[in-house]
Amino acid sequence: MELDLPSVDPESIDLDVERYVLTVKAERKPAYSDNTDTVISERPAGAYSRHLFLADTLDTERIEASYESGVAKLRIPVAEQAKPRKIAISGGGDRKELGS
Repeated sequence: MELDLPSVDPESIDLDVERYVLTVKAERKPAYSDNTDTVISERPAGAYSRHLFLADTLDTERIEASYESGVAKLRIPVAEQAKPRKIAISGGGDRKELGS
């Protein structure tokens, strides 16, 4: 998962997981001083918060996060119990025909 958070200080990013809800909070501070008259800003300053609902097949205990060039990257692996697996079949030689 990738989240665009340009001009955000990585120290202000807060990631929390409760059950299967990932909450992302961050704050972008203005790039200008309070004494500056701003006509337009494409990156508004302020707090950012978002709730993302994760599938129950994901392993929320092993989430990894990094931040580089304005992008927060989260790696959320699939839980072991949700991965496909082979099931062994026992028997074979001891089979009897039905109706015999």
